Order: sequence, then C-alpha cells, then structure tokens
Amino acid sequence: MARTVLDRSDVVLALAGVFRKRGFEGGSLSVIQQETGVGRGSLYHFFPNGKTDMAAAVLEQVSDWFEERIYSPLRTAENATEAIEAMSQEVGEYFISRERVCLFAAITMGEEQEAFAGPTRKYFTDWVDALAGALRTGGLSSEEAADRAVDAVATIQGALILARAYGDDATLLGIVDRTKQRLLASVR
Repeated sequence: MARTVLDRSDVVLALAGVFRKRGFEGGSLSVIQQETGVGRGSLYHFFPNGKTDMAAAVLEQVSDWFEERIYSPLRTAENATEAIEAMSQEVGEYFISRERVCLFAAITMGEEQEAFAGPTRKYFTDWVDALAGALRTGGLSSEEAADRAVDAVATIQGALILARAYGDDATLLGIVDRTKQRLLASVR
C-alpha cells in the first residue's frame, strides 16, 4: 500500500535506501514503489523524468551533505589537524550509517554511468580539492597535498568495498583511522 508523502525530501531519503541496496539498474520502478511505499503518481509528481531524475536527486542530496559537512569545513580550515580529524569522524559515521555504501559508486556502476559522470566527477574532485587545501594549510606543497588527498579518498572508497565484502564496520573505521593518522603525520 502506497503511503502519503508530504515532502520531496522524504522521497529522496527513501530512494537513497533503494539505490544503496540495489544500485541504479536493480531499482526498477516496481521495486522502488514496493521498497519506498511511494506510489507511481507521487514518484512522477516529484520526478517527472523517472528514475534518472530520482537518482540525480539522491546524488544531489549526498553532494549537499558532503559540501556542508566535509568540503566546506576542509576549505575553510585554519587548523589542518582539526579539519582532518573532523573529516575522518564525519566520513566514518556517514558511511556506517548508510550501510557502508557510496551512492555515487552504487549508481554509476552500470550502463547509466555516463548519465551521472559529471556529478560523480564533481563529488570526487570536490573532496580531493578540499582535502588538498587543508593539507596545504598544514604546510604541504601543492603537489604533495594533491597526491595525499587523492590517495586518502581512494583509500576510503576502497575501504567501503572491503568493509562491505567483510560485512563489518571495523574494517572501514580502521582504514579511515589509519588514513587519518598518515594525513596527520604529514602536516605540522
């Protein structure tokens, strides 16, 4: 039975759960309706162009969260150590609370990859650039900061895959912590 939806943001959160679990391709409209409890009419009211609009809205919500909680604090950091510690804490909590899944990876793994290439590139570029900025604040050269930022983001993304395969949070948290320690060791 379809539930009454009062707000588009409620639907986006429900859709995130479906895409997190099934990816883009596995989330057919009937599966989306069943797992969200949102009727076809409501879905098309909020997302006139269908599933692609739904996925784009989910990715936008994730991007907004990362902008507010990760990128902006890193960009404006006056203390690199505090910024790296905060980023690590936020990232660990975020991904654990979202079943150790990066929605950008979940949505862009299939045939629809090109439809979301721009937002996916922006998500990773923004994260790497913001972290590199904090590392420069901590005294690293531009090149070293960029290299360490790419390595850190790639390590965290790989940790998500490994933690999901192992089915535990400790793997993710351990890798995020070791990544944090390596970053902290590089700043003054």
